[in-house]
Amino acid sequence: MKEVRVFDTTLRDGEQTPGVSLTVEQKLIIASALDKLGVDVIEAGTAIASEGDFKAIKEISNAGLNAEICSFCRIKKEDIDASADAEADSIFMVAPSSDIHIKSKFPDKGREDVIEMSVSAIEYAKERGLIVEFGAEDASRADLEFIVELFRNAVSAKADRLTYADTVGVLTPEKAESIMKRLTSEFNVPIAIHCHDDFGLATINTVYAIKAGASEFHATVNGIGERAGNAALEEIVMALEFHYGFKTSIIKENIYETSKLVEKLTRIVIPKHKPIVGEYAFTHESGIHTSAIMRDTSTYEPITPEMVGRKRQLVLGKHAGRASIEEIMKKLGYKADKNQMKEILVRVKELGDKGKRVTDADVKTIIETVLQIKQEKKVKLEDLSIVSGMHIMPTASVKLRINGQEIIEAATGLGPVDAAINAVKKAVSEFADIKLVSYHVDAITGGTDALVDVIVQLSRGDQIVTARGARTDIIMASVEALLEGLNMLI
Repeated sequence: MKEVRVFDTTLRDGEQTPGVSLTVEQKLIIASALDKLGVDVIEAGTAIASEGDFKAIKEISNAGLNAEICSFCRIKKEDIDASADAEADSIFMVAPSSDIHIKSKFPDKGREDVIEMSVSAIEYAKERGLIVEFGAEDASRADLEFIVELFRNAVSAKADRLTYADTVGVLTPEKAESIMKRLTSEFNVPIAIHCHDDFGLATINTVYAIKAGASEFHATVNGIGERAGNAALEEIVMALEFHYGFKTSIIKENIYETSKLVEKLTRIVIPKHKPIVGEYAFTHESGIHTSAIMRDTSTYEPITPEMVGRKRQLVLGKHAGRASIEEIMKKLGYKADKNQMKEILVRVKELGDKGKRVTDADVKTIIETVLQIKQEKKVKLEDLSIVSGMHIMPTASVKLRINGQEIIEAATGLGPVDAAINAVKKAVSEFADIKLVSYHVDAITGGTDALVDVIVQLSRGDQIVTARGARTDIIMASVEALLEGLNMLI
């Protein structure tokens, strides 16, 4: 199996996503996770860009990570100096290669000037002791013969690696393959591919470039990045290893954990249907699918969720089948006769037909209602108060009765909802280690008095449940959903 290097640019190109700005501490947290994931190179930022980026690169460089730490550079001495001073191991230095970019960035210069400036910059970077990965920016809209000439001069100046950058995502798989065959036949140094997703082709373009001889690819976790984003690391890794027999250094079991961390710190929500890491990637609702999955997971899953650090989920809705209901009843320890099962299915499907997502708590209520089981809730809310304001840290105080025992706790949060949830989690901490996996809210009606529907996903060990709360008060709806879930888990 041919091994392919993974160059992660989540902290540089990924941070260029509109609205994303990471602190030094957040960058260090993500860098540590990327190192644990097994990436070969972490592009930690642009040292010349800001004091924060400089500090982040320096701290990451001195954090004792296994990955090579890289700083982004233009073909300018001040960029190189900043990167070297930040103690980066390497630089990803880019030069404009298309006539569009050359004219825009250097109005009074031409192609020969770019070559001259690039050679001078590379030689200076080598003097400063840096590993140089030299990239042709906007290469996919440039003259290929000029790219070859530019790269030839870069290699003569002792560039260590070369990168073909599809800066605006206009590359196609066929072109990626033919161009990379040409480049890898011309040069003996490692060549990387850097793709953007403007036409939704970033993953396949990267794969085709690797097939044609590229030995490294650039990508971001979750495919975040400016405009339509970058090539998604998790998609490329799984495609290369599963379909084409390439090997990477990525520890696949850490993919999902890293993905969720990046989602949390960047606040860029992962689309639910996103391959590999999306919420629905290993979630099944259809009755036919669910019954087959229970017998043989390979029927509707090309890879197991555990392979990428995930768990399978079976959800209910209007497509629910008997097998799904029986699986939930088995977990609850309940049995139903033929008529009762029919009635449970009808009620679940009715709820789904109303356009609602059916949660585990909804199904539990339906089952217990049909079976006429009266079960007292183990966790009850007796009181909740919130203090919040312009100059006050949102604080929540909660009084719960858990298994008959009165528990009073208080907690702060980023907002009143966060504070309330933190207070409840703190109150139940001695009874169970509960984690909030996801939180989703929808306004069902319009206006400031809108009815809101809150759905939470909670986990306790290997068990994951979903629960709903619906009220005009978003704080109470959130707490209600949390308590419903807790009553299933505790």
